[in-house]
Amino acid sequence: MIRFLLLLSFIFALVLTSALAANSSESETRFVYVDQHGKVQSAEVISHYTGKLPKNPFPHLDPKLTRAATIAEERAHAHSRRACWRYVKEALLAAGAVDSYPQTALARQAGDELVNRYGFTRLATRDPYQAPVGSVLVYGTRRGPGHVEIRTNNGFVSDFRTPTPSHRPLIGIYAKVASSSSRG
Repeated sequence: MIRFLLLLSFIFALVLTSALAANSSESETRFVYVDQHGKVQSAEVISHYTGKLPKNPFPHLDPKLTRAATIAEERAHAHSRRACWRYVKEALLAAGAVDSYPQTALARQAGDELVNRYGFTRLATRDPYQAPVGSVLVYGTRRGPGHVEIRTNNGFVSDFRTPTPSHRPLIGIYAKVASSSSRG
């Protein structure tokens, strides 16, 4: 029965795609497909590269955060040592993103301390994959110490490296705006 429904939805999508292609000049610039829920979707087809990159939604972040991400990645292990906040603190300090060693004990408290003491800002994005490189992602609940990690070019890092963000509830994504003298 499920195979029959899948076949029927595929045939419907094929007929619909053919009808759209026959009736619309837009079909040359749109790719039509059926998503995993059986809904017909489309995406723009890019036929040539214009040389323009998408606009950076976070254009003025402190470059020291990128350095902190690199330092954290160099020092990270393959598996957790259950010391995520300590490793992130040390990377931020070594990069000069903070001027003293953060004092909070629990990872879930990192965001408040970074904002109140070190001039970080909570970013509007809630998607860890959209976080800029060098931003600090804080996770936690009322119980337990939480988790903190830095966004890198290759994924996320704290005391260990991972290509995917933590599964814990995200409290916030924090970054520091560059001072006018470091923007160049």
